[in-house]
Amino acid sequence: MLHAIAMAGTVQAQDATGTICRERPFPQAAAPADDHLIHIESDNASLGADGNAILNGSVVVRQDGRSVSADAVNYDNQSGRIEVAGAVKFEDPKLRVGGGKGSFDTLGNATLGDAQFELLDRNGRGAASQLIVSSDGRLDLKGVSYTTCPAGHEDWVLHASSIDIDSGRQEGVGRGVRLNFKGVPILYTPYISFPVGDARKSGFLFPTLGNSTKSGVLIGAPYYFNLAPNYDLTLAPGLQSKRGVELGAEFRYLTGISHGTLEGNFLPGDSLANADRHYEHIRSITDFRSDLRLDVNAANVSDSNYFEDFALGSEATSVTYLERRADLLYKNAGWLVRAQLQNFQTIDREIAEQDRPYARVPRVQAAGSWPLLGRDLELGFDGEAVNFLRDVGTSGLRLDLAPELRYSKRGAGYFFEPAAGWRFTQYDLKDAAPGASRSPTREVPYFRLDTGLVFERASGSRGQRTQTLEPQLAYTYVPYRNQDGLPVFDTGLPDLNLVELFRTNRFVGADRVGDANQLSIGMTTRLFDQATGAQFLAATLGQTRYFTAPRVTLPGQPPPTGNSSDIVGQLMLTAYKNWNLSLEYQWDPSDALTQKSEVAVQYRPDPTRVVNVGYRFRRGLLEQWDGSFGWPIAKNWSAVGRIVYSTRDRQSIEQVAGFEYKSCCWRIRVVQRRYVSSRTGERDTSIALQLELTGLSSVGVPADSFLERTIRGYSSRTVEP
Repeated sequence: MLHAIAMAGTVQAQDATGTICRERPFPQAAAPADDHLIHIESDNASLGADGNAILNGSVVVRQDGRSVSADAVNYDNQSGRIEVAGAVKFEDPKLRVGGGKGSFDTLGNATLGDAQFELLDRNGRGAASQLIVSSDGRLDLKGVSYTTCPAGHEDWVLHASSIDIDSGRQEGVGRGVRLNFKGVPILYTPYISFPVGDARKSGFLFPTLGNSTKSGVLIGAPYYFNLAPNYDLTLAPGLQSKRGVELGAEFRYLTGISHGTLEGNFLPGDSLANADRHYEHIRSITDFRSDLRLDVNAANVSDSNYFEDFALGSEATSVTYLERRADLLYKNAGWLVRAQLQNFQTIDREIAEQDRPYARVPRVQAAGSWPLLGRDLELGFDGEAVNFLRDVGTSGLRLDLAPELRYSKRGAGYFFEPAAGWRFTQYDLKDAAPGASRSPTREVPYFRLDTGLVFERASGSRGQRTQTLEPQLAYTYVPYRNQDGLPVFDTGLPDLNLVELFRTNRFVGADRVGDANQLSIGMTTRLFDQATGAQFLAATLGQTRYFTAPRVTLPGQPPPTGNSSDIVGQLMLTAYKNWNLSLEYQWDPSDALTQKSEVAVQYRPDPTRVVNVGYRFRRGLLEQWDGSFGWPIAKNWSAVGRIVYSTRDRQSIEQVAGFEYKSCCWRIRVVQRRYVSSRTGERDTSIALQLELTGLSSVGVPADSFLERTIRGYSSRTVEP
């Protein structure tokens, strides 16, 4: 079988008697890829008539994508086995191994002793007393140590009596596994199964650890079930030292027409509450056809104090209602139809029953538009039918229909959009107030004209930017209708902003249609880069002038006074010398008072550094300062922090402080959070400790996603030493 071997270098060939008969050179040529032949390069070689070979001096054996180099090689032609010794090196596309001796065969199997190995696709390295590579993609190691740390800085090392890796199934099994960090054992398991590559694998995830003043020490041991390619389950049994044993679960699924998540947590016999505690949530989307979708989002909790006891942060503990909703949506070229079932679980039991939201069971909405006489003229329609249910107060049906005729003309630098419509609303009520009609109705026409211009000019020293000036006018006329006899099911008066300024109805919801004889005026200017379109600045100022004072109100609310609305403004400054600025402002000109203001300033010179300062003010409700940062403070060290301070209450609402140390192969993050519940005023303090081992996993409570939500512009993955 000598023809199966291609050699390069100086070769000594022997006859059957073993006598040297001639010496000849072989050409130096690169081995062809994947021809399944063995290609050998060496300084010296002795070949027998039986096809066996002895090679010495810088021997390199290649077959397909694998190669072995050694000081000496013995080739057995009959078995196809190659014995190697002295400075042995083995390499394939995913593995590089060095050892003192071993064997290699033509099928791609290899065995090496006292091996040093590198996983090329995972930046990991280690040592094994014996390493066996099989042609079917299996890797078996005995007496193993493994790390992703550089040589001489083995901060963490994984030891195991054996590790078996099956690259075909993308899974590994370890036995007698011990994890040392800084020489201290932090984890031991007699058996562990883990994924290799991107394939999912059933098995234990790394444990979670934490602490809370309300629940004590938190310990969890999640287990992942890879049930099928399109669905999986994670169970997370845990212990809260002050409360007892809990079980969390998350089930995910994906089919040809749907995807979703079911999650929940159950804590039986809470030692502090003397009751069972639980939480459930389902999120599901199903597309029966391209035009028909079912969207479900529903949650439930055992008691009103659940989020107070188990959620982290003032925002999470301020949950007032949990929504349960199922929507069936249909959409074609002309119609969008939504059939909905919706109700709410009231979390804050202090809210009076008459102030709690109605269930809408069912609710049917329909919206459509159809062109008339060309593309500019259009007939539109909006309508809904809703059945409102609640244990106390008036309930019943509401039908609301609003056909509209609108014209739209847009061109370079202008738009002109008049619209006229008619709105009809009728009720069928139960438990109406004494003397009130059970079937009140309302009919009201309306007219709206929205128009504006867009002026542009070149800006910048080289004319590289474009600045715009965009005046906008919107005239609205809605005659007054007395609506005091109509119930209020789901209608409110939203905060005034630039969007609300140009809406036809100043109320949200169909129970009230505000009367209007008014002109809304707005002025916007923008500055953007001509080449990239990146916007540097956008500023808008607007106000509504009343020709007739509005009279329609909600129960207990006074009508607007004066001949104009508050002035509202917005300023957005982006990408200017590492600075970003956002400003929203509402000013009452009649009383010369600021009603609302929000300011957010961010300095972000590079991805590793961010500082945020914010201020929020609403007259009579809140006044808060908000500051946060993420910043490197020394080599490998960075710090994070946030404080929210209420000037009105003279106390901090939330405090976050933490630091991170990141080396080349591990990082540790410690974050303390102290907050006040916005609902009850109770305080809680929690500590999250996370140790992340590069290329392996993390131990502790993940804090990076929480910090990214809390500190605007912060990303732990961009923080480099």
